[in-house]
Amino acid sequence: MSKLWYPMINQGKCIGCSACYKMCKHGVFAIEKNKPKVINREGCVEGCHGCGNRCPEKAIMYSGDFRRMIKCSCNDD
Repeated sequence: MSKLWYPMINQGKCIGCSACYKMCKHGVFAIEKNKPKVINREGCVEGCHGCGNRCPEKAIMYSGDFRRMIKCSCNDD
């Protein structure tokens, strides 16, 4: 389990389908007000993208996922 890797839900994109909650067997999510909420960050398995892969709205990103960081071209011409 990981302290630096965990899912972050964009609540604006989330449609409340609970696909992430249903697939995660590590107790990372709870349902509050009909939408998932991350309640157990340390329960997430480092490198796992299972919940994000199941999200139909692509509303989940991961803390610690440096592969998805936005690349900046710092040429201010």
